[in-house]
Amino acid sequence: MKKLLERLPFYNQAVLPYHWVQAATATIKYHHPAKQLRVIGVTGTNGKTTTCFMIWQMLRHAGYKVGIMTTVAYGVDKLQPELGHMTMVDANTLNQRMRAIADQGAEFLVLEVTSHGLSEYRTLGIPFEIAVFTNLTHDHLDYHKTFTKYRIAKGKLFKKAQFSILNADDPATKYYKTIAKDYITYGINKGQRRAQNLKLGVSGVRYSCGDINIETNIPGEFNVMNSLAAALVGEKLGLTSKQISTGIKSLDTVEGRMNIIDEGQPFTVIVDYAHAPDALEKVYASLPSVQGRIISVHGGAGRRDPSTRPIRGEILAKHSDIVIITEDDSRDEDPELIAQGFIDGATKQGKTLGKNLFKELDRAKAINLAIKTARKGDVVLILGKGHEKSILRADGAHDFEDIKVAKKILKSLKKH
Repeated sequence: MKKLLERLPFYNQAVLPYHWVQAATATIKYHHPAKQLRVIGVTGTNGKTTTCFMIWQMLRHAGYKVGIMTTVAYGVDKLQPELGHMTMVDANTLNQRMRAIADQGAEFLVLEVTSHGLSEYRTLGIPFEIAVFTNLTHDHLDYHKTFTKYRIAKGKLFKKAQFSILNADDPATKYYKTIAKDYITYGINKGQRRAQNLKLGVSGVRYSCGDINIETNIPGEFNVMNSLAAALVGEKLGLTSKQISTGIKSLDTVEGRMNIIDEGQPFTVIVDYAHAPDALEKVYASLPSVQGRIISVHGGAGRRDPSTRPIRGEILAKHSDIVIITEDDSRDEDPELIAQGFIDGATKQGKTLGKNLFKELDRAKAINLAIKTARKGDVVLILGKGHEKSILRADGAHDFEDIKVAKKILKSLKKH
């Protein structure tokens, strides 16, 4: 019944009073836990999780006790995996976890904040000390309907925060500057603080920002932006240049974000969470020079903005030698129909079914096909689910991890 109601065009607005009551009740039930924490909120279409982990690790490395809540995991010192397919949990769970984090003695909380969470009052009662904006690209229009409404929803965080750190290279910052209480901007091309002397490597990025020298263990130009935002958080909180540099460098990886799966094979396998058009483009842009072919495995989730499917199909086809369209969290939507949107985009870009474009709706078989097809020097990209521990089909959730599946297949190759 609920699934049918959610398809009504006015459903999201109609249930807002319920969300407000739920959030207000949760803050009272758990005795306003956010007020005991110095909360740093990170929002944007892409880069939120990695930026959160960089901030969390930087502050921990500097000697602070810090909680974190992201798409991937939550906790203080010993993190729990986030098993639900939600970046920002419901208000009751959010306050319950904040209470646990506060009770463990954390001074800070690094919180990944979504447009859905902001729209549905999940952040009610959270006094954000610092808010970070990563970027804004085409996503979640199934919920917000227009890009303008999506931008405005994100903006609620900067109205709430005492201080904002805004990506000057993103056009949305022009609007956020008009509503933020106080702010600083950052970027590569624009901004009050800029990344200079960039060096992009296979295993990370290096650059300078004033007297701060940043080096990451996670590759991709987008991680210049993520780490620069994290560095400015550290600077605002009074950390030294050395604390910022060594803290960010100490983060080895973020699960499901540009993870290289190495079982001794003569080709590269990378698992990444990218599932929005801009995120896909950034993954391809971050790849070092590839000796062989690029083989991409990707699919789309059900009950999510269908307009991105052909766009993503085109992006996959443009940057890949071989494209394998597969399942993602299809939920109650027909996987065949979801896949067709991607196929339409890929064929528009010149790919041919059965030649360099394949449809395999069993995700494990799709990953197996990609790996078995790979030759020396190739790069296999497994995109869309990243860290997730299950896949949602019409009959419910099934255990599934891209990283585990890829490792199992690669190990089986070594035995033959």
